[in-house]
Order: sequence, then C-alpha cells, then structure tokens
Amino acid sequence: MRFSLIDRIDLLEPGKRITAVKNLTMAEEYLADHFPQFPVMPGVLMVEAMAQAGAWLIRASEDFAHSMVVLKEVRGVKYGQFVEPGQTLEVSVEIIRQSDEETEVKARGMVAGRTTVNGRLVLSRYDLADTDPAQAPTDAVVRKEMRSLFALLYRPSGSNGANAESTA
Repeated sequence: MRFSLIDRIDLLEPGKRITAVKNLTMAEEYLADHFPQFPVMPGVLMVEAMAQAGAWLIRASEDFAHSMVVLKEVRGVKYGQFVEPGQTLEVSVEIIRQSDEETEVKARGMVAGRTTVNGRLVLSRYDLADTDPAQAPTDAVVRKEMRSLFALLYRPSGSNGANAESTA
C-alpha cells in the first residue's frame, strides 16, 4: 500500500528546493491504530512525507527523467512535536548535493512554525530498464502517471485558470 503524503506543492525552485503540505485529517486510515485514544501521525510517515517532497523536487528538476525516485538512506532524524488531525505539516526540502544516481537533501517538517521533524535524506533515482530493458514500457507509464499527479499537486501562480477569467 502506498500513502500519498503530499497534498499540495506550494513552492518549487527546480534544482534547489521545494515546499509542500500534508493536511492531516481523521480520514487517514493509519490513525485508527496510531493511537486510538491519541491519534498522531507516525514519525516514519513524517519522514516519508519529506522523502516524497524530495522525490517531487528531483522529478521536476530533471523533467521526469527517471521513473523511480526512492528513499535510500536517512541520516540524523530528530523529532520535535506531534502532528495531530486538523494540523498541516509543511515540508521543506533543499538539495545539498547530487551525483548521477543519488541526491542528498536537507528536509524539515513544521506545524505552525514549530519543527516536528528534520534530517537528511539520500534519494536514489533510476529506471527499471537499467537492469531489465523489457521494463522500458513500464518506465514510460510510471513517468506519465507521475507527470499527471504532479500537475494536480503543483499549480504555479498564474496557472489556476487566470487565462479563463481574463477571457470571460
């Protein structure tokens, strides 16, 4: 099962940084178990939200060149406070260094100006066809799906129907 932990991308500077948000609601299935009397976002899902934001930054920076962007390593993660239903986790990710296959980022999650989680992540990027050329069609489908989802998450200012209003 995959949880989509980014609801919206607010700021994007390809090759540099991204800011995204996750609105935590009681509709999140995992909250029933974590914890029934005190529902909070699990720490591992806070890290996953940072990894997903980092993956969107990499995809946008490289024009979706790779079908796979995955979390490889987590370093120095520290937690500050709980994230409860009704709160918005604002995630910011900044690229520290890149190689041909990996990107290291500095990431932070905040609620109402207070740090809830921070650390460094290493994300790996590749295509399935790198190890099995028969997977090239799958890579193409994944890239297309990621572009479609990205279009829903990121709507730069001026592209939210402004043209439709000016022609009305």
